[in-house]
Amino acid sequence: MRNMTTSPHKRALVATRSPVQGLPRRQLPFIPVFAQSVAAVAPSGAAAVIPVLVIGTAGGGGALAAFVCAAVVILLVSACLRPMAQRMASVGGIYSYTARGLGPTAAVPTGWSAIVGYATVGMAGLLAVGTYLSHIAVTTGLARGTPTGAIVAVTVVAAVVATLVMIRGIRISARITLLVECVSIGLVSALLILLLVTTTRTGAPVAAAMSWEGNAQGMALSVIVAVSAFVGFESSTTLSGEARHPFLSVPRVIRWTPVAAAALYLIALPVQAIALAEAPDTVRESATPLVALLVSEGSTGLSAILDLGIAASFFACTLASVNALVRVLFCMGREGVAPSALGRTHPRFQTPAPAIAASMVAVTAVPITALLAGVSPDQGLRIFLTLSACGYIGSYLAGCLSAPILLRRIGESTPAVWVLGTVTTAILLFLVVNAVAFAIADGIVLIAVYAVIMAVAVLYTLALRRLAPHRLASVGIYDETQRTDLLPTAAFR
Repeated sequence: MRNMTTSPHKRALVATRSPVQGLPRRQLPFIPVFAQSVAAVAPSGAAAVIPVLVIGTAGGGGALAAFVCAAVVILLVSACLRPMAQRMASVGGIYSYTARGLGPTAAVPTGWSAIVGYATVGMAGLLAVGTYLSHIAVTTGLARGTPTGAIVAVTVVAAVVATLVMIRGIRISARITLLVECVSIGLVSALLILLLVTTTRTGAPVAAAMSWEGNAQGMALSVIVAVSAFVGFESSTTLSGEARHPFLSVPRVIRWTPVAAAALYLIALPVQAIALAEAPDTVRESATPLVALLVSEGSTGLSAILDLGIAASFFACTLASVNALVRVLFCMGREGVAPSALGRTHPRFQTPAPAIAASMVAVTAVPITALLAGVSPDQGLRIFLTLSACGYIGSYLAGCLSAPILLRRIGESTPAVWVLGTVTTAILLFLVVNAVAFAIADGIVLIAVYAVIMAVAVLYTLALRRLAPHRLASVGIYDETQRTDLLPTAAFR
C-alpha cells in the first residue's frame, strides 16, 4: 500500500507498531464484516417502517420510484468509497478517508457528522426495541397500552445487554448481530409474503401499488426519506483493521449491502401499498401500520411476531451502529482530538471499552430523557432517524469529495473517478438543498440542530488548528502494514 500521509516527515514503508494497536488485527472473516453493515442498515426493521412513510406522501408508484432512486444514489456513494476501502485499513471509516483526502481540517467536522449519524441511529434503535417489545403486551391483549415506564425499563435492559456484548468482543458481537438480523429478516419476509397472499385473495386493489401523489419537490423529499433506509451500509469500513482480508472483504460488503437491502425494500413496498390501500385511517396513521393492520384483522399472534422481528432488527442495528461509533471515537482518542481515554482498549477483550461505556451512557440517556420529558415513542423515532440521516449524508458528502483527491495524491487518479465523485456530490447536494428548503417551509428545526452541531465542530477544529496544531496534524491514522503482515521467506542456506 502506498504511503498516504500528508505529513512532511517521511515514514518507513513497514511499521513496527500500528497506530491502532490494541484492537484485534486481521481476525474477522467475511460474514461477520458483512453482518456489521447489514445490521447497521437494519433492513427488516426499515422495511416495516420507512416504506409506509414514503407511501403516505408519494403513493405506491411514487414510493417505488423514490426507493429505486435512493438505491442508485447509495450505490454511487458506495462506488466512491470502495477505492479508498481497497487502499486503507481505516478504523475511523469515512472520517479517516477524509483526513487523507481533504485533510485534517475537513476530517474533524466529518467525524462529528459520522458520530451524529451513528449515535442517533443507536438511540433510535434502543427506543424501537423498548417500544416494539413493550407493544407485544398490547397486541396479545395483555395490556391496553404501553406505559412510558415499561418502555424505559426495556430500553435500559437492552442497553445493558448491548454494552456487555460489545465489551466482550467484536467476534461475539458480530455473531449475535448476524444471528439476530437473520432471524429478523426471516420473520419479516415470511410475514410480508403471508400478507401479500392474504391481500390478493381478498381482492385488495393492486393498482394502489402504482399510484402517484405529490409534486417534484415532494418526490425529492421522498428520495431523502428512502435514502435513510440505506444509511449505515458503510459502517463495515470501521472494522477494516480487524477484518481478515480488509482490502477484499470491506469493498465487497459496501457494494452488496445496498443491493441486498434494496431487494428487500422493493418487495416490501408494493406489498404494503396494496395491503394498506383500503385499511382504516386509524391503521394508516398508526406509528406501526403493519402491526396495526394485523391487529385489526384479528391476527394478534402474527402481529406479536412482527413486533418481535422489528425489535430484533433494531437491537442488531444498535449493536452495529455503536460498534462503528466507538471506533471513530477510539480513532479520535488515539489522535488526540478527543479525550485520550477513548483511545484505550480492554486488556483482555481487546475492545475499546472506555469508548463503548461512554457511548452507551449517552445513547441510552438521551432517548430515556426524551420519553420522560413527554416525547412520544414514534415522535422520538422520527427525531433520531432524521438527525441520523443528516449525519450520514454529511459524512457521505465528504467521502465522495475525498475519493478523487486521495487517489490523485497517491498517483492512482482516473477521469472516471473524478466524474463519479463530482456527479455523486452534486446529487447529494441537490437532495440536501431540497431537504433544507422543505425544513424552512415546514418549520422543522432538526436540520437547524444538526447545523449547530456542525458549527460547533468547525469552531472546535479551528481552535485545534490555532492552539494544538500538532494534534490536528495527527488526524488520519489507520492500520499500517507491519512486518508480521509480510509473507514469510525461507532463509538462505
